[in-house]
Amino acid sequence: MTPEEGYALPLLDKAVLERLRSDLDDDEGVWQVFIQDFIANLPHRIQKVRLTFTTGDTSGSLDAILSLKTSSQMVGAERLAGLALDLERALRAVRDASAGTALPRLAAEHLRAIKQCADQTTNLLRALLQERTGGY
Repeated sequence: MTPEEGYALPLLDKAVLERLRSDLDDDEGVWQVFIQDFIANLPHRIQKVRLTFTTGDTSGSLDAILSLKTSSQMVGAERLAGLALDLERALRAVRDASAGTALPRLAAEHLRAIKQCADQTTNLLRALLQERTGGY
């Protein structure tokens, strides 16, 4: 996926959130907590991606980016999941011998867009929670 394609993805797929709600037996409280937990943990996930990539930790980087991608997919954060997938693909193309220099370069190339998208996604999810639950 190219960066342009990543930006073409919607920030949030509300159908995924509705499917999640249905999977939770339409329990509004559990659904709300799930979304709030995603929002609360997002800065930590991004920080872990930044730390592992900038220190050249290949296995930690893979764990961190997979965590970000998977959690984003679960709440319908399509654009953020797409950007994480882009970084995952770039990471998988790195040879072990060059990880010490390649991973920090990948961080420089990808993390700004990921952080901006995460902020936008967080704002959208908070607004959705406010709209759906009357407050956050």
